[in-house]
Amino acid sequence: MKPASSKHLIVLDATAISAQRGGVGRYVEELAREAVVAGAPVVVVCQPRDEHVFASFDCDLVVAPRWVQSVPLRFLWEQVGLPVLARRLNATVIHSPHYTFPLFTGRRRVVTVHDLTFWSYPDRHSRLKRIFFRWWISASARRRLDVIVPSRATGDEYERVARADSGCVTVAYHGVDRGTFRPPAASAVTRFARKLGVGAWVAFVGTIEPRKNVVPLIDGFRSAVATRSPRPALLLAGASGWDNTVAEAIDRAVGAGFDVRHLGYVPLADLPTLLGGATVVAYPSEGEGFGLPVLEAMSCGAPVLTTRSLSLPEVGGDAVAYSDTTAQGIGSALTELLNDPKRRAEMTRAAIERAAGFTWSACLAAHRVEWER
Repeated sequence: MKPASSKHLIVLDATAISAQRGGVGRYVEELAREAVVAGAPVVVVCQPRDEHVFASFDCDLVVAPRWVQSVPLRFLWEQVGLPVLARRLNATVIHSPHYTFPLFTGRRRVVTVHDLTFWSYPDRHSRLKRIFFRWWISASARRRLDVIVPSRATGDEYERVARADSGCVTVAYHGVDRGTFRPPAASAVTRFARKLGVGAWVAFVGTIEPRKNVVPLIDGFRSAVATRSPRPALLLAGASGWDNTVAEAIDRAVGAGFDVRHLGYVPLADLPTLLGGATVVAYPSEGEGFGLPVLEAMSCGAPVLTTRSLSLPEVGGDAVAYSDTTAQGIGSALTELLNDPKRRAEMTRAAIERAAGFTWSACLAAHRVEWER
């Protein structure tokens, strides 16, 4: 590890991110990358499996013990090993980017709270997960920790639910890597379509969990394309979560003659083609702390259909289309978009322009204000 020279030294704990890079993983990686570019005094702590990723950014790096890959042992290390490491490095701040944090340390703590849906949509989470994250979010408020949230909606909800002082909350909108998430070349879209054996498609990207509203999306898609010829496919990309009803809905759709597929986790390199090549990207979530798939789809030039729930209008603005969360509402909105290529083209232009306003450098700048005060 290279020594950082600053009166402020921030330890960024990246040990909690998953091997499959969803929204939180992308947030932590991009924050670390921008810190290097800006010369910010950040030391990243990661799991051994992620060493090559963070090393490629040339960031100051500490690799945690291999046994932290066990979830219970990672929590133990967070409570004991991380404070010891921060003290050894003479760090001023420990930033915990995924809800949990060391309970006892002499260092100032900053924690990222990504969403409060454990309160607003409690039935959309497993009981264990709901209890666990509610406890940690409430603990951050009781200890009056400095909290970073990815949207104003999330900040407002945190202050209301956790009864926290607004002075403890900083909004840092996520960004988008426009070098990765950009409109794909026509040749790339053609290759992708041939590989999957599809002509046109509607895309969804996100973990398959109840809050993402995938079953109503499937049912709404069926009503929207039932009379179209040829019918587009519905391609669902994302890790399997705990919504077992989705597999049943896919089976019903396929049995009725619709092309609906769960692709599973799609590598980052393939996401721009999946998103930018889609006729529509549908993300009818019941509630998000930010909605990174919406932003990344916009940056790829996709016409996006989402909902007005929580933070999503802060991301989409006037550059996306909205529906309610019912199958009927989703189906009606999808039908309108599929029937209106002119509107889709206008949405593409507006989406690319709006997405350009969300940058990881601005996200880092908001973090630095919090870290260095």
